[in-house]
Amino acid sequence: MGNFPAKGCEQGYSAHAGQGYDGEVFMSGDDNQDDRDNRDEIVTEEMLWDRIPQTEGEDRAETYYELSARIFARGQYDEALALAETARDIYSEMGASAPSEGLAQAYSAIGYNLNQLKRIDEAATAMSKAVELLRESKSPIALELACTLGEWWYSSKKYAEVVATMSECAQEHLVDSNQIGAANDLHLLGMAYRELKQYNEALQAFQEARGIFKAEKEVLHVARCDQKIASCYNWLGDGEKALEAARKAVDVFETAHDHRRETFALFEYGKAEILLGRFEEGLATLDGVLQIIAEDEPKDFEFILDIETRMVVVMRALGRIEEANEVERRLVAVREALSDDEVQPLGN
Repeated sequence: MGNFPAKGCEQGYSAHAGQGYDGEVFMSGDDNQDDRDNRDEIVTEEMLWDRIPQTEGEDRAETYYELSARIFARGQYDEALALAETARDIYSEMGASAPSEGLAQAYSAIGYNLNQLKRIDEAATAMSKAVELLRESKSPIALELACTLGEWWYSSKKYAEVVATMSECAQEHLVDSNQIGAANDLHLLGMAYRELKQYNEALQAFQEARGIFKAEKEVLHVARCDQKIASCYNWLGDGEKALEAARKAVDVFETAHDHRRETFALFEYGKAEILLGRFEEGLATLDGVLQIIAEDEPKDFEFILDIETRMVVVMRALGRIEEANEVERRLVAVREALSDDEVQPLGN
């Protein structure tokens, strides 16, 4: 999903997403599609502002929405949000006579602006209202916006909501014979289940996604699923299956020179080696991953901590106590720097 609303319900926003915006847009003055090219007139932003005092009800709400879309395209999200909220308020005041798709497009516009403003929880709440309205009216746009909503719920760490949303999206995509859409839904569904520590459910979702991606010859996506499958097997304590899945992922990413993803696959491979009691090999694999990510900028200290903490456990199992103690001593400082605890200032 991109940063712009879907076509159909979100005509104004999608128009700006698909082309450069120069302050004007072609708006048809006639519903006859055959004559549309000859009857288009250029409606400027100034003309839209002038139109507001002359309109009411649905027309007034649509004008505010169109202004919101144009200002969104310029990146002025606070102003675009205020205009979209005005459009929503007008539709809401209309009560039962308000067109459900108009109200839905206002809510989705609010969601897209809030998302740009990094107010993800509020964005997801607004988009959920849009999806609810569109599902009630059987709009074909509902599915696309529901997928966007699922991504936003994931960003908000509302994983139960992701599961509810993406389970439905996956089924709808399968009914529509959109295999890739369904596979992407299942992949996100697996990610949410994994965050909820429901590893069997996550494994099933990733395996179903893998099967579809494999049928569609999407090699990199198959490998992405293999890496996640390895992760699930590691959590479930099945080192052999984790090792097998991780090996497949590493081989594909190495062949594709996708070194970022190869690193995460190697991490799962190292964890599987340790799970199988191959401590020396596992320690060497994790150390290799550590050397790679240590060169990244900015540093992913959470990942570094995860790796080194696992390495400390293995070092102790191998009797390398002094080395483990030294690593652990270093990690204390990193954890303190990352913690939310306030540190008292030195001196007066």
